[in-house]
Amino acid sequence: MFRIVSTFLFAAAPFLSYPAAAQGPACAGAAQPGSIRLTVIATDLSNSQGEVAVTLYPDDARRFLAKKGKLLRVRVPARPPETTTCFWVAPGHYAIATYHDENGDRHFNRTLFSVKEGFGFSNDAPTTFGLPGFERARFAVSRDTVLRIRTRYPQ
Repeated sequence: MFRIVSTFLFAAAPFLSYPAAAQGPACAGAAQPGSIRLTVIATDLSNSQGEVAVTLYPDDARRFLAKKGKLLRVRVPARPPETTTCFWVAPGHYAIATYHDENGDRHFNRTLFSVKEGFGFSNDAPTTFGLPGFERARFAVSRDTVLRIRTRYPQ
């Protein structure tokens, strides 16, 4: 009997030593030697409909918000008031854009004159007259980082 119990405990040890709540969200990208955990928290979500899309861009202004310009994108269920996800990244500079895809159609819904879904950018980059420039959203990662991004909704 002792042998069976000790074998079970040895096999289950990795699962018993790290409770699921402590692990946090699964991270996008592959953890490599020297990679850094970048945690992104989309704040001020208005409801739990749909999902939150978090897009990571490289240190290249031409790729920021461009079609096929992203490094990685994660989509997670919306859980107000804050939804968390993460990426494994190399040290360097990045930019992030988020949006609350309330209808779950995987598109940022807007018209020529208005935005239909909540959105945000790293550094809370301003969007007074159009989209922010890359330099406004650019940030450095040199160690494990937690980035809070406020979700703004159209009026």
